[in-house]
Amino acid sequence: MKQFAAGDLTRNTGDLFEAATVAPVAITKHRKPRFVVMSMERFQALTAGYGSQVALDVADMPEDLGSLLDQGIEEHFRDR
Repeated sequence: MKQFAAGDLTRNTGDLFEAATVAPVAITKHRKPRFVVMSMERFQALTAGYGSQVALDVADMPEDLGSLLDQGIEEHFRDR
């Protein structure tokens, strides 16, 4: 991922926008990535499904799916 220092943004704004049209760009502060700039199209693609997740109680899970979940958890911890 391309990076630009926060202090250089005013001098390199054109370069930043050009790079962000291709891929997300990190904005660094004190040499650590702090922010990301990306095209609106990429942002909309990332957030298109936002809010479509549903939370359910495990007790409401179908019996066969619950058994598979239990089996997977047991296998995971057995192999450690």
